[in-house]
Amino acid sequence: MMLTILTFLPVAGALLMLIFMRGRPNAYKMTALVTTIITFAVSLYIAAQFTTGDASFQFQEDHSWIGNLGIHYHVGVDGISLLLVLLTTLLSMVAILGTWNSIKDRGLAFFISLLVLETGMIGVFVSMDLFLFYLFWEIQLIPMYFIIGIWGGARRVYAAIKFFLYTFAGSVLMLVAILAIVWWYSRHGGFLTFDILTLQKAGFNGTIALWSFAAFFVAFAIKVPMFPVHTWLPDAHTEAPTAGSVILAGVLLKMGVYGMIRFCIGFFPEVAVRAMMPVVILSVIAIVYGAAMSLIQPDMKRLVAYSSVSHMGFVTLGLFTFTVQGVQGAILQMVSHGILTGALFMMVGFFYDRTHTRLIKDYGGMARPMPVAAAFFSLFVLGSLGLPGLAGFVGEFLILVGSFQYYKVFAAVASIGIIIGAAYLLWMYQRTMFQQANEKWLSLKDLNAREIVTLVPLVGMAIWIGIYPHTFLNMVDAPAQNILTQVQPYLAQHGDGLVRMVSALFGGAK
Repeated sequence: MMLTILTFLPVAGALLMLIFMRGRPNAYKMTALVTTIITFAVSLYIAAQFTTGDASFQFQEDHSWIGNLGIHYHVGVDGISLLLVLLTTLLSMVAILGTWNSIKDRGLAFFISLLVLETGMIGVFVSMDLFLFYLFWEIQLIPMYFIIGIWGGARRVYAAIKFFLYTFAGSVLMLVAILAIVWWYSRHGGFLTFDILTLQKAGFNGTIALWSFAAFFVAFAIKVPMFPVHTWLPDAHTEAPTAGSVILAGVLLKMGVYGMIRFCIGFFPEVAVRAMMPVVILSVIAIVYGAAMSLIQPDMKRLVAYSSVSHMGFVTLGLFTFTVQGVQGAILQMVSHGILTGALFMMVGFFYDRTHTRLIKDYGGMARPMPVAAAFFSLFVLGSLGLPGLAGFVGEFLILVGSFQYYKVFAAVASIGIIIGAAYLLWMYQRTMFQQANEKWLSLKDLNAREIVTLVPLVGMAIWIGIYPHTFLNMVDAPAQNILTQVQPYLAQHGDGLVRMVSALFGGAK
């Protein structure tokens, strides 16, 4: 029952606002904020009751929904999905508080959209039925489309349509794959079901496994987004309002990797192992390409957007190394990226609210009128570039350790992305906070109490993960081991061949 309450609390708050609070901005804003705070509290309660060290799904609810088609309302969480649920509820609360006064037009619709989006995101992570998963996947697409298209920047319609077309194309591929595997299982398993746990035991092989894996993978690669299907992301981030960028970077991108874990690996482990090499290559390209593109961006928001391509490349690299360190690092990096990149987008939003520009060249000397903002900004910049003691370091370190076991050359190339990352982040910080002061900004007001309160939870999480990651690694250890158990037979069969292929390509370097 707790997961149902958690999932539908935001949409209940949205309905309350729609019915009773039209024309009352203070009331609907406060209702939206209180709703997200209560939702976050419920997620913390579930986390407190969660049993770590158990790979099985907990808090399960299973009710027949459309019986003739074998569709159930079936929800549950393991360590991976619970971490992502906590990230979702935290960032939803932060997004609403951080954009309290930023939306001047149709504010009620904006905050309703954020709450409906939160329900869709939570639903994706707790669904244990493919039909239910697909339903929530599509639900979260709609409010984000409107958030970008209505409240975004000058090119918002272009960015919203591009975001929708890319994501919807992936959704169609995913729907085809879902129907294909359900049909296959009904022919070979004897009954019609959309249950994820049942389908994971089906043993898909041959043509159905190959093509279904490909359809699922492309759908989720678009969402991550992986190179070369990443081009919608910079436009969506640049044009989205601050809250949209925080949620898009913090949560929506993680859905792609989550889908790879649940379906690409969960349903088709042998094909996933065979796909290791191309996925690793694409991931390394994304790491270096995203970092290089960030280095030349004149717009702060676009710079952070391209950095997401690079950071998410680390996530897919770690996941497809199929090592304990790589998989754990990938999951932890998802959470770290959500916190730190969400915080960077929030900081850019705070600066934009005061200056109405995001161009780096327009800034300079911002640390003088805004020392508190400069201090917060420096922490998030240092965390994003992987400073030890902050969240960004732990995940990247584990990923590089895991990838080094199989792909030494690729791990070395990926580390170049970290070096470039330090360059573009520190250069951005130096040009905006220091350098010659722009006299236009000398009278700017520093962060107010609300903005500081917005950032404090993100600071706390960045330090917690950086100093004591054991809390979070405990949650994901058993599910990560479960992933490795699924692929282990096929690693033994195909893994040596992959290593030999890398050795041949790079003159003996394994």
